[in-house]
Amino acid sequence: MDVQDGAIVTEENGIYSSGGANSYWNLLLHLVEKYADREIAILTAKYFAIDIDRDSQTAFSIFKGQKSHQDEAVKKAQEYIERKLEERITVDVLADEVAVGLRSFERRFKRVTNNSVLKYIQRVKVETAKRSFETTMKNITEVMFDVGYPDTKAFRTTFKKITGLTPIEYRNKYNKWARMN
Repeated sequence: MDVQDGAIVTEENGIYSSGGANSYWNLLLHLVEKYADREIAILTAKYFAIDIDRDSQTAFSIFKGQKSHQDEAVKKAQEYIERKLEERITVDVLADEVAVGLRSFERRFKRVTNNSVLKYIQRVKVETAKRSFETTMKNITEVMFDVGYPDTKAFRTTFKKITGLTPIEYRNKYNKWARMN
């Protein structure tokens, strides 16, 4: 079975899989819609108060940094990324920082983290932004600058690609004070 990262329900050759502890509800809705119809699936979703069209769990993921490896140069680069979050970090700068050739550094980084350097930087920055949206009342621009994004469009696009939600949707959903207003 080809399980898809972030997918709520995966189906292949009559075998079904659901991700997350409560995703069996989404699997149930998928099966009701498939074997009955959309109308009954909607009624079921309303009865059990389930979000029927949730097809991703990316908003729930927590990025921990993928540091359980033995490559010291890559660990040093990862720590540099975390320390210099507010800066514009390039692959060239990181490779120089750890004194490894650019192509070799990119290969090693991808091999031990399963992410390209750029994707890893984005994930670290978005994870930090998520925590800020959850715990502070900073506006989008403040958070964007805190994590080193000078361009609003790029920040919003990257944030939504990684979490499945816009920054405002994320803050409204997960910040206690934002929900109270």
